[in-house]
Amino acid sequence: MRRALITGVTGQDGSYLAELLLAKGYEVHGLVRRSSSFNTARIDHLFRDPHDPEARLHLHHGDLSDSGNLRGLLERTRPDEIYNLGAQSHVRVSFDQAEYTADIDALGTLRLLEAIRDHVRMTGHDVRFYQAGSSEMFGSTPPPQCETTPFHPRSPYAVAKVFSYHQTINHREAFGLHASNGILFNHESPRRGETFFTRKITRAATRIVYGLQDAVHVGNLDAQRDWGHAEDYVEAMWLMLQADEPGDYVVATGQMIAAGEFARRVFARLSLSAERHLRYDERYLRAAEVDALQGDAGKARAVLGWAPRRTVDDLIEDMVVSDLELARQERLIRDSGKPADAPTWSERWAS
Repeated sequence: MRRALITGVTGQDGSYLAELLLAKGYEVHGLVRRSSSFNTARIDHLFRDPHDPEARLHLHHGDLSDSGNLRGLLERTRPDEIYNLGAQSHVRVSFDQAEYTADIDALGTLRLLEAIRDHVRMTGHDVRFYQAGSSEMFGSTPPPQCETTPFHPRSPYAVAKVFSYHQTINHREAFGLHASNGILFNHESPRRGETFFTRKITRAATRIVYGLQDAVHVGNLDAQRDWGHAEDYVEAMWLMLQADEPGDYVVATGQMIAAGEFARRVFARLSLSAERHLRYDERYLRAAEVDALQGDAGKARAVLGWAPRRTVDDLIEDMVVSDLELARQERLIRDSGKPADAPTWSERWAS
């Protein structure tokens, strides 16, 4: 049974990747940050009592800021594949928490790579490594963007990801690690965090349908992005580590639309007017904007045999259907007379 270690296993991508690997018969180990509240909602359906001999998903407390913990985790789990998905991944927030973003997203990758290098040297165990890159690394470089397009990062998040990208290549070339970079363009799903633009829009629009709110505040709607479904993209991650040789790959649909157009399609799906319910708020603008990102995934198609199965409209449908059900349940709770008048933390931030 092959073993995989996923940092960021409780996130959107981590949960879909864990599902994929478990379906393929892997034993999956996930790194989870310690919190006073449970943050495992995205993987609760996968979890089984660790005392169950059939359990194949195992969670470990740890953090990419703790190199000693990472080394100990590798010794205990001896993974065949490591997927580094852990990060402070909100681009706008990275301007407010630049140092923390650099520590986790850049130095965290270096700590993990060094732990892998020492583990391989001491045990002789073959370990394959995947580093989650981002289309944000291209920044202001004009589209379309592919593996040979120069980087021009425009946020602390993107700068940190560029560091991790080159550090992964350095460990591959200097120490012979099977280490690959995935440069993933925007990928969304019903499991996307509610403070990210796409989920913020689908969550708000479906709540508006049920009379739970009237408007949603947004920033730059002119930014154009290449959007795909996260469930498709984690398959590309897995394929990279099955290849005989490591490499660097753009993962994208090639379908670029503006943020405002994404919102319009969501509201139109619900027979609503986006213009009526969207409110501009400059607090959601970045200090340095990225105008257009569109990926050319030709290499991934040719070498890995990967292709996206879902379109932007398929993605919107999936997210809207899921959030409609959440809004329906929320309205039922409110109408039942239970105390649900006070907005939740996520509602306050989503608005």
